[in-house]
Amino acid sequence: MSSDARDRTILFFGDSITDAGRRDDPAGLGDGYVRIIAEHFADARPDLAVVNRGISGNRTGDLIARLDADCIDEAPDVVSILIGINDVWRRYDDGDATSAEQFEANLRTILTAIRERTSAAIVILEPFLLPATDKLRFREDLDPKIEIERRLADEFGAIFVPVDDVLAQHATQRSPEAIAGDGIHPTPAGHRILADTWLDATADLLA
Repeated sequence: MSSDARDRTILFFGDSITDAGRRDDPAGLGDGYVRIIAEHFADARPDLAVVNRGISGNRTGDLIARLDADCIDEAPDVVSILIGINDVWRRYDDGDATSAEQFEANLRTILTAIRERTSAAIVILEPFLLPATDKLRFREDLDPKIEIERRLADEFGAIFVPVDDVLAQHATQRSPEAIAGDGIHPTPAGHRILADTWLDATADLLA
């Protein structure tokens, strides 16, 4: 990249997995996969600014509500989205389900706005669930939502990162608890896998 090229902003948009305590972090990065990615770029690619806009507990509808302030207004060059597990989880702990149809409509609203109102490339990480005895039933709700994300990623020309598959493969080599203790929230090792998988998937984009 030439020395006079403007800095590029990578914005991470999502829930607690992205948040990872970033609102208590003076650097605003948190202690999860976003920080690992930012540290990866810190020396080698000072032209890349990393912004974390994850908020714990968010669902797709919450991302729509803060889409302008936390995404569009930042004029990002890359938007990375990890969302969906809370759209599943609230069905089981609060009886507040997000139907597959509503999930698709919400995600389509988000992707359309990013595509039409920014020049950003889009990266979508699929929501994931590792085997946890109290959450095995989540799969019936999660798997259709993963398929929706795969399909919309293709429709919108986004880079799709199959982290559900990747984490499951690592869990067979270690244990599910070593990757995500509750099946959802990554351990430090799980966040490292997320970061490495993201970096591999976006290598050509950020070259």
